Amino acid sequence: MNSFSTSMDLVEFIGKLGDLKDEHYHMTLAFSAMIELMIDKGLISRQELERKTAELDQLMTTGSTYPMA
Repeated sequence: MNSFSTSMDLVEFIGKLGDLKDEHYHMTLAFSAMIELMIDKGLISRQELERKTAELDQLMTTGSTYPMA
């Protein structure tokens, strides 16, 4: 059985997916700009960011929970 009852439902779904992609792009762009500004202002270093990113990636790929201080 098809999960979309009509062709119009499929068109609406595809439109919503396109909107999500645009929203994701703009959020990623804003996030990247904030990171670059923090690095430029000396609030964090690229090395600190890379270390924390690797740490969080490892936690996510192993299914571990984030340690709370």
